[in-house]
Amino acid sequence: MYQRGLAMTKRLYELADQHGWSDEEAKLAVRVIDEPLPIVLHNAGRSSPSREGPVCIISNTAVVAFEPVVRSQGSPELNKHYDELKARHGVIGCYLQTELGHGTNVAALETTATYIPETREFELHSPTLTSSKWWVGALGKTATHGVVQARLILPSGKDVGPHLFFVQLRSTDDHKVLPGVTAGDIGPKALSGYGAVDNGYARFDHVRIPREYMLSAFASVTPDGKYVQPPHAKLSYGGMMYIRSSMVISAGWTIAKGAAIAIRYATVRRQGNKGPDGLERQVITYPSVYYRLLPTLAHAYVFILLGRNLWKAFSDMSTRLASGDTSLLAETHATTSGLKVLVSTVAIQDLETARRSMGGHGFSDFAGVGRLYADYLPGATFEGDNFVLDQQVVRAALKAYDALVARKTKSISDLTPSSAYLRLLVQGEPIADTSSAAAWEDPRTAILLLEKRAAAMVRERAKHRDDPDAGSDHRVSRAVVDAFVAVQVGENIRDLESAVGGREAQVLKKLYLLYLLTTVESGLADVLSFNLLSGSGSEGASLGRADSSRALRLAIKQACLDILPEAIGLTDGFGFNDWELDSALGQYDGDAYEEMWKRVQSEPLNKTEVPDGYEEYIKPLLLRGPRLAGRSKL
Repeated sequence: MYQRGLAMTKRLYELADQHGWSDEEAKLAVRVIDEPLPIVLHNAGRSSPSREGPVCIISNTAVVAFEPVVRSQGSPELNKHYDELKARHGVIGCYLQTELGHGTNVAALETTATYIPETREFELHSPTLTSSKWWVGALGKTATHGVVQARLILPSGKDVGPHLFFVQLRSTDDHKVLPGVTAGDIGPKALSGYGAVDNGYARFDHVRIPREYMLSAFASVTPDGKYVQPPHAKLSYGGMMYIRSSMVISAGWTIAKGAAIAIRYATVRRQGNKGPDGLERQVITYPSVYYRLLPTLAHAYVFILLGRNLWKAFSDMSTRLASGDTSLLAETHATTSGLKVLVSTVAIQDLETARRSMGGHGFSDFAGVGRLYADYLPGATFEGDNFVLDQQVVRAALKAYDALVARKTKSISDLTPSSAYLRLLVQGEPIADTSSAAAWEDPRTAILLLEKRAAAMVRERAKHRDDPDAGSDHRVSRAVVDAFVAVQVGENIRDLESAVGGREAQVLKKLYLLYLLTTVESGLADVLSFNLLSGSGSEGASLGRADSSRALRLAIKQACLDILPEAIGLTDGFGFNDWELDSALGQYDGDAYEEMWKRVQSEPLNKTEVPDGYEEYIKPLLLRGPRLAGRSKL
């Protein structure tokens, strides 16, 4: 798989030269090949994510961070020397952050970079086995250079924390690993995912690099060893924020593939009771199926639009950073952390939901969803383990809570988009009667309820900040992010209402409403804990009490029924062709069974009637059986 990946990459750039593709066209071609190629992420970040954007972001702060991080954080001299080489793949880069012993806890990384003023060099060193860089995409066998995250040690011995350094790893003449560097591949990944990517390891034995190879756009060391502090402590996390920003739209398009395949197949597949037409019922019409699949469709649409908005916000922050303005950095860090957790968690769940909805055929590799699932699984842990990132979201929420409520140093007008829900702790906003079906038809009911849930949970977390329960950070983080996304969805709905549109706008509004309703449903444990639903008070705990969430569930059912006739149109709206989906069951023309049969006939095991192992393995068994049974050959 690795060799095939290299061949595909080489051929892509040959085609670029042959046809005179522009830089953007070449990157588009690389991204359209959505298999995880060894160097596909080397410079995927120059253009904003779109449908053709980085749908395969993987391999733990991998090479997607190399080119954009060097460009944005390297010195003008370093970039001047390497810009053209990076752009033309005269060097191939990777991003060495995660270590064998530390990942999400970047501050505790063990690799050191000690400045030596006598020679004006940094000395990179891996002092322990656990300081070995690990999981780095393209590091195993492909990359020639890398950006290394290491703790900067000043001549005084003072440790000033992790900083970024540009390091050559292999010779550009014969590709051999340079002296002092030990590097290799870390081996196969779970479920055979990302087989073509050489995730690697590296150790440094007192490797010297020039002072100019520190990425010094924000923080630097003077020739005599004095440290120049960056304007903001989070600036060194720019690469991670870049990837987290890209992950939102990436998750949307990944879910979109799984949803398109599963919904198309569930529409073709007939099983169960026969109708008046004599045909068995379409599987998609069963409530147990559409209730699972249509919310995945809503997730895809919401995350794609959310990703576009987030990318604009990240670009705005990057522009301001270039001029020394760090005002948006903390908000971007908190937002990208929370959204990374949400989209990766949901995408993994949705892909498995899509696979299982296809029954036994979903386990076939020809279905196409299993590969998506295997390749996306690491999303829950790279760029920060999800449960650890929850803590960062909660920390930002508590800080905003303290400023507004506890210390009262800020007013409602000072709240950022990610903390706007806290206004409800200062000013009340009545919610509609949630026992009424009509209330749930208004998106504002779900949005306000999700905001109230977040506000109540943050206040409760602040009340017990010294003794939280074991799962509180995860639940509070999810509530905060759900509230933020709900407000964004509400803005999209208002845009649809104000735009000139007909049926399409109405369908999309229903789809966004389904997203909001199912988000409330997924948080019902918290909503009911804080008595946020009308009629869900603590009076009357008898078994005869009515279900206060029934109106919500009926509204979800109705939204699904409204969307069901439009489901195929909504999947077609993604614009995938059969080559991109690579699924026998998700064929555009609906010929799922014909395509499955065709692919099975091309299976290598079916090229011969008698398998290669017959004489050596099967025949001796068949001869042994009758002999032991005392019978002649049948």
